[in-house]
Amino acid sequence: MTELAKVMKEQVGKAAAQRVKSNSIVGLGTGSTTAYTIQFLGEFLKSGALTNIVGIPTSFQSEVLAKQYGIPLTTLDAVDRIDIAIDGADEVDPHKNLIKGGGAAHTREKVVDYLAEEFIVVVDSSKIVERLGSSFPVPVEVIPMALSPVMRAIEKLGGKPELRMGIRKAGPVITDQGNMVIDVRFDSIDDPANLEKTLNNIPGVLENGIFVGVTDLVLIGEIVDGEPKVREL
Repeated sequence: MTELAKVMKEQVGKAAAQRVKSNSIVGLGTGSTTAYTIQFLGEFLKSGALTNIVGIPTSFQSEVLAKQYGIPLTTLDAVDRIDIAIDGADEVDPHKNLIKGGGAAHTREKVVDYLAEEFIVVVDSSKIVERLGSSFPVPVEVIPMALSPVMRAIEKLGGKPELRMGIRKAGPVITDQGNMVIDVRFDSIDDPANLEKTLNNIPGVLENGIFVGVTDLVLIGEIVDGEPKVREL
């Protein structure tokens, strides 16, 4: 990552952290941009700019970061609401629909993000697309015993499924829930809401990475005239 791109991610992560109010329960997303949000939330707590916030992590990664930066954590069992969730995305369309799951954490992310009163997405401008699926496959979390039948069912829907393999690890990627991830390419996703439901209705599918109608605000980091800027969608 170039220094400028790093600064841009940092700026957009900070802009999201600045929207968190004291006495809030905060959904902590997963990924490189959200990592900066978690860092700044920790710094704001330490300086006293924020008080009494607790986080609900969406992955082991966000849990580790929150502990590192001194953010107290809780669980969904212990709270009756989430005030705000901040998370990244792999694609964002003009209607603020998303594809998420590049980090294989989309199941927990979806639980937390849908529960939140306000859901903010932090991305860089490369993630903005005209139509979902144009640059990123749809991640589908599958219980291991159902892998083959799920892949066949997805092929019947016109998708091209591929089991996600680990990098610097032999074998497939295993999620925090102990499942596998199939990345599915579709020629065109004309109706994301319908596809989200259809995929989740396949027996053995736990959750997929299409997020429809849940995003309140998108903060986009851009480089304008050599300077990092944040704009809103």
